[in-house]
Amino acid sequence: MSRHDLKDIYEKVAEGERVTFEEGVRLFESNDLITLGEMASLVRKRKHGDYVYFNKNRHINPTNVCAFHCNFCSFARTSDDRPGAYTYMPEEIVERIRPTVDEGITEFHIVGGLHPKLGFQYYLDVLRALKEAYPWVHLKAFTAVEIDFFCQLENKDAHTILTELINAGLDSMPGGGAEIFHPEVRRRICPEKADMERWLEIHSIAHSLGLRTNATMLYGHIEKYEHRVHHLVALREQQDKDLAAGYSGSFQTFIPLSFHPMENGLGRRLKRRWTSGVDDMKTIAVSRIMLDNFPHIKAYWVMLTPAMAQIALEFGANDIDGTIVEEHIYHDAGAQTKEHMRRSELMRLIRAAGRTPVERDTVYNVVKVHA
Repeated sequence: MSRHDLKDIYEKVAEGERVTFEEGVRLFESNDLITLGEMASLVRKRKHGDYVYFNKNRHINPTNVCAFHCNFCSFARTSDDRPGAYTYMPEEIVERIRPTVDEGITEFHIVGGLHPKLGFQYYLDVLRALKEAYPWVHLKAFTAVEIDFFCQLENKDAHTILTELINAGLDSMPGGGAEIFHPEVRRRICPEKADMERWLEIHSIAHSLGLRTNATMLYGHIEKYEHRVHHLVALREQQDKDLAAGYSGSFQTFIPLSFHPMENGLGRRLKRRWTSGVDDMKTIAVSRIMLDNFPHIKAYWVMLTPAMAQIALEFGANDIDGTIVEEHIYHDAGAQTKEHMRRSELMRLIRAAGRTPVERDTVYNVVKVHA
């Protein structure tokens, strides 16, 4: 499909009009990467100019023991006695991260396994311990899948569970667990997880309570282009509904995540197939074009590599995540990137791409523009 074949979509994007499901599939089917990048850049420039955001954050995975058995996952262990399994108590987490926390860190990103024996109180205690020890740090914690698991543990509704988490220190939610929404794919890769309707419902309830949240999509496994577009349209429609309802919270950032095939059953079945750089950039671009009501698109450098995250800035991304410090989920699946990047290196990558580094907090309040 050539640039001429995308002319009608290009004109719509230039005029700020919404792209349809069918047009989204056409964008994915196109091999004209340059035109896709130009369209995505039009949207990105309209929203953010040349600003590229990053933050000083630290990832925390309290446990990798999980009751679920997603066949794309390399991180989880099924019980505490499995090789490599770990569970840190709240006080241990506080002490374990202490050497890497300074007053410049603004966010803890907290996700982990769905431990079958610890109970909901453990997760509340993790938040309380971190908030007491580091009261200035924003706690972005627990995916919608984790929230749904807590509801099952406590036999409570999501509004009640989220309210209890907020009272314990929860400040916002990450976007994990979305994977691919389409039921044909979801039942094959993660049948135990909350389905699309439940995932979206939990985020909508979070928005009604004033929480900002993110969203992700896991691509590059068994899904087809139409499944990716279905996923993007579902997110866009939910954002429309929540904005129309006047909720003080909303989706703020979308993060496409490529499937990493090492050390998991799905990867072995697919013969360790990795996504290509072309597919990564195409997915970033189409996401920026279609998610017209999402403020931000993130190029997650741990997943893409720093060099490809830098290139993604030409394909609609306006955020490259943060310093991270420690990362297990992608590295357990074969990622060869570093687990930590210094603030100065993040700024160097952004400047080398011809953009302006903007240090932010979790909800995109500007800490400093590094002009």
